[in-house]
Amino acid sequence: MTIPSPPPSTCPTNRRSCARPDTCACWGLSTRLTHVLTPGIFKANDIRGVVTGDSPEWDTDGARHLGAAFVELLDLGGREFVMGRDMRSGGEELSQAFADGARRAGANVVEVGLTSTDQLWFASGWLSLPGVQFTASHNPAEYNGIKFCLADARPVAPDFTARIRDLAGTIELGQTATGSLRILDTLEAYAAKLSDLVPVGAGRDLKVVIDAGNGMAGHTAAQALAGRGLEVIGLYMDLDGTFPNHPANPLVPENLLDARAAVMGHDADLGLVFDGDADRCFIIDERGEVVDPSVVTAMIALAELAKEPGATIVINKITSWGVTDAVGDAGEVITSRVGHTFVKALMAQHNAIFGGEHSAHYYFRDFWFADTGMLAALHILEMVRAAGKPLSQLAAQYDTYHRSGELNSEVADAAACQDAVAAAFEGRGVQDRMDGLTVANHEQEWWVNLRASNTEPLLRLNVEARDADTMAALRDEVLAIVNETRATIDNRSAQ
Repeated sequence: MTIPSPPPSTCPTNRRSCARPDTCACWGLSTRLTHVLTPGIFKANDIRGVVTGDSPEWDTDGARHLGAAFVELLDLGGREFVMGRDMRSGGEELSQAFADGARRAGANVVEVGLTSTDQLWFASGWLSLPGVQFTASHNPAEYNGIKFCLADARPVAPDFTARIRDLAGTIELGQTATGSLRILDTLEAYAAKLSDLVPVGAGRDLKVVIDAGNGMAGHTAAQALAGRGLEVIGLYMDLDGTFPNHPANPLVPENLLDARAAVMGHDADLGLVFDGDADRCFIIDERGEVVDPSVVTAMIALAELAKEPGATIVINKITSWGVTDAVGDAGEVITSRVGHTFVKALMAQHNAIFGGEHSAHYYFRDFWFADTGMLAALHILEMVRAAGKPLSQLAAQYDTYHRSGELNSEVADAAACQDAVAAAFEGRGVQDRMDGLTVANHEQEWWVNLRASNTEPLLRLNVEARDADTMAALRDEVLAIVNETRATIDNRSAQ
């Protein structure tokens, strides 16, 4: 498939097709002099907060100030950036307010409208422009948020959200919009890029279940999967930011049940389950079993290394050791902190061909080092097509450790809990604080990681061991220490 060239950057008009004035009510402009931007919405990698109800954590006026601050931080006066949004309620109003603030600051906005997050990363790379995506990913319906990137889908600096928070609180908005606005549809070009990276190979036709969770995969899947000889059973493909069927969060096992049942009920070859903004994809095998994202990482890593032997693979701190075992001498594996900002930066630094995280984020050098669930799905589809054997058999050779999955605990003092676990495990393995607390014992083949969430007030536990009994014992031991420490802190606070 031929990938079209980007359209020219000149903008013939500063109006939308309806020729509405820049200050008309359609833009959701407010006459209030205050805006809402609660400090807690600014996370390590992005912005996420409640936008509905009586006490929203940010609003359209806040979005407008964020737009102006974004332009000032990146010195975008007189220059373009690309902006998209997912299907969440309020996304259009928030994004248009952001665009208004940015245009008042002199930037030119390329609006791509409804788009998956990886489609926005594509647009940033295709046009070589900074990007802004309005989404709260897998968060509940009352949330919305923003993800940012530099030109060519490069990550913003680790302190970017703190800097935009501080600037947005004080920045003065221009009286009129001096920047331009143009509308651009990128779906066809996005699909062509994916097809170019993973062409349709020889082999049998496949039957596949796709659960979009009423998220953006319902917008992108038909175009991205066209021409691949697939019989598709679609679940919840209609865009609906209220998520009426199940939350669009495949990290929660209950949200995979419908797809698992559909795979077995339709005798499908595999299932694909996407999160709300469709940058992540969970894989279900023909038995209705979830293929662990670390196993998927190992499979795709070897496929990429077959094209470029000796290349570098990036994993995060809680990716299975099975990936390193699978790569062996075929390439180099380096470890990142959890989070797309850190993984993308490390991939660019080492020119890594591929990266994978436990949360089903998969990154590709040839996709501007960005994460894309759809491209990962295409890799697995073509592996199954070519192999002529079930996905479960392909995956089994890389599934060599027992994992706890991510276990979350609400705690008032994450650091105190980590310190308590560190003390209890003193002398039992090598400890580091690269990303939370990790204790690793290579001789006994196990590791424990306890880290604070980047996006939620949670302490996350991951445990892996070569045998199931060791994994379960370590898991239970750490959870007991966390619960005991939490109870002690709560008792002190109550006194």
